[in-house]
Amino acid sequence: MANDMTDANVTDESAPAAATAQGFERLGLRAELLTALAALGYEEPTPVQREAIPVLLSGRDALARAATGTGKTAAFSLPMLQRLGASNLAPRTTRALVVVPTRELAMQVAEAIHRYGKGLGTVVLPVYGGADMLRQLRRLERGVDVVVATPGRALDHLRRGSLELSRVQCVVLDEADEMLDMGFADELDELLAALPAERQTALFSATLPPRIAKIATSHLKNPERISVVDEKPTGDVPRVKQVAYAVPRALKEAALIRVLDVEEPQSALVFCRTRLEVDRLADSLSARGMSAEGLHGGLSQEQRERVLRRFRSGELELLLATDVAARGLDVEGLTHVINYDLPPAPEPYVHRVGRTGRAGREGVAITLVEPREIGYLRSFERAVGQKISIEQLPSLNDLRTKQRAQTKSIVEEALGREDLDGFRSLVAELATSAELVDVATAAIAALHTHIHPADEEQREIPSFVPPPPGQDRGPRGAGPMRPDRGRPMGPRDDFRGPSERAEPRDRPRRDDRGDRPSDAEMVNLYVSVGHEAGLRPGDLVGAIANEAGLSARSIGHISIGERHSFVEVERTLVTQVMEALRRTVIRGRKVKVDIDRRPPAPRPRGDRR
Repeated sequence: MANDMTDANVTDESAPAAATAQGFERLGLRAELLTALAALGYEEPTPVQREAIPVLLSGRDALARAATGTGKTAAFSLPMLQRLGASNLAPRTTRALVVVPTRELAMQVAEAIHRYGKGLGTVVLPVYGGADMLRQLRRLERGVDVVVATPGRALDHLRRGSLELSRVQCVVLDEADEMLDMGFADELDELLAALPAERQTALFSATLPPRIAKIATSHLKNPERISVVDEKPTGDVPRVKQVAYAVPRALKEAALIRVLDVEEPQSALVFCRTRLEVDRLADSLSARGMSAEGLHGGLSQEQRERVLRRFRSGELELLLATDVAARGLDVEGLTHVINYDLPPAPEPYVHRVGRTGRAGREGVAITLVEPREIGYLRSFERAVGQKISIEQLPSLNDLRTKQRAQTKSIVEEALGREDLDGFRSLVAELATSAELVDVATAAIAALHTHIHPADEEQREIPSFVPPPPGQDRGPRGAGPMRPDRGRPMGPRDDFRGPSERAEPRDRPRRDDRGDRPSDAEMVNLYVSVGHEAGLRPGDLVGAIANEAGLSARSIGHISIGERHSFVEVERTLVTQVMEALRRTVIRGRKVKVDIDRRPPAPRPRGDRR
């Protein structure tokens, strides 16, 4: 599970290794939290953490503009945990609520809060749709300190009386703009109205459109405004080819190995967020026979110097590092910089990429991003004044083509050798029982297998490419761009929508906005579950989006009957959606799915989803 761990924490190379937690200590955090941060390998607070933590520790409300990947989970979690203190209340009651747009983010934030608050005994529960309701009810009944919830499931528990909010002291709305994009405005209003008037509220959003300002005016008290997205980096990037691959978090290590196998860097610097990630990857790559070591603030000065000597001498091919290595490191012949994790801001990106392509040489900078982070690359492009090309990750066929080319090169080089006479008799002997071309084929195959032994772990790794401007879809499952987010939708996005209701009257149907296919390109699917099972539109949207890895904009009109339902999907995705629905469980039931052969009936504007 990803941590926040979306929280990148860096230190300057000149900082002593013993000062791992000093940056956070200066923010006034208690000892238990500092110990947890040191154990997680965090070294220095990110810009949003430096800005937000003191404000929230003071008890003020906060309205923060911060993008994904900037460390905002720690920015609101650490002050929250400090305010809650040690968990010694009996019975235990919910004293903090974090509302997030997706179940993936709910699990991620809950895990991060658990790790930060381990020394305080904090009990955290993620609450989201699609999970076992009975298990959540039992856990809430036993008592938790912090609930991290998606809006729809939080309201379900609130209406059942299983979520008690009267003792809540801290509330956080994380990725608020995305929750509004997904249609959760009414749910947020209802949740916030049920909270105590005397509370601390923090709202974090990548953008601050008027709708966010309206929520802040209604539910926050004189909030401190925080913005870290407009930092102006310094420095320049030399002749560096910059490319990004968008892959799910769970496949990033496999993607890194694929990149290293295809690129075959002479000397590469791989940047990670935390020293724990550095150590884990260094061990993993070394176990695969790669020459790799780690460099981070947890090493002594002597250890760091030893690692750098080995890297500069060429004894090490791969150096995995936190941003402790981003400044002042000049390695002769460094061909590749790989961002395994995004840096927290454009400035560290500039310094990372600047480690290669020096002294007039060309270099390559490769960034691995999660699909939800693609929009964050735009700020890096502005920082370096250069386009970062988002491409398809090299396929298994690309890797095998590269390996065959290497084998061919070795054979061609051997053909020029002068010591081949001793092998001619062996070839002649083998040719008596097989065609000469078969002998040569077998010999090359044996050589190829020796150089590139079969790897059972090799498989296709899905990656996502945003669609070209003005198009709805990109290749191989890339979703459409969010209107004001600058990123495509990917499999990490959860589209569990609100309860069945008409769309707001002041918002036109998506057909009228021209951002989804016309009716002629849509196919109606029959699904064998309906109101009788408690089905809601969000259940179908979530099942299709999560199981098939598609965007909600690929889904059209949803009609729910008593025992069956109909859902429109793009014609090109029918097979993919049907297979996904047949292997999932909706409202506790396996469902039957088929194409509805009836002619489409006209439907009014403002139809229900």
